[in-house]
Amino acid sequence: MALDIGTKRIGVALSDFLHITANPHSCVLREPESDAILAIKKIAEENRVVTIVVGVPVNMDGTYGFQAEDCKKFAGKLSGFDIVFEDERLTSEQAEENLRQRKIDFRKNKQLVDIESACIILEQYLGK
Repeated sequence: MALDIGTKRIGVALSDFLHITANPHSCVLREPESDAILAIKKIAEENRVVTIVVGVPVNMDGTYGFQAEDCKKFAGKLSGFDIVFEDERLTSEQAEENLRQRKIDFRKNKQLVDIESACIILEQYLGK
């Protein structure tokens, strides 16, 4: 399972049973945070998730900024799962391009970008 944690929403993607492909799942509202944590844990438990891959927006110079620290702090609240951090630099731009290529208008539904970003994060992780 992968998460693209933003300030408003959290994109969620799940791998297939063989851990080969990343599939879009849903988008969870970030606030209230306690509800977001419960929703993510429920999705993980229903899908027998062991590892949660969390996208961390590393700065272009390789340093961690406020948003990266916020993602790590949020992930720390997901007890009971193995947490792996994955560099998510430029995934939103790539997600938008992927959606454009599929002729999906995401401008009025930013959740689609968050979910697609989570898929990209999971694909990066699975490809290692």
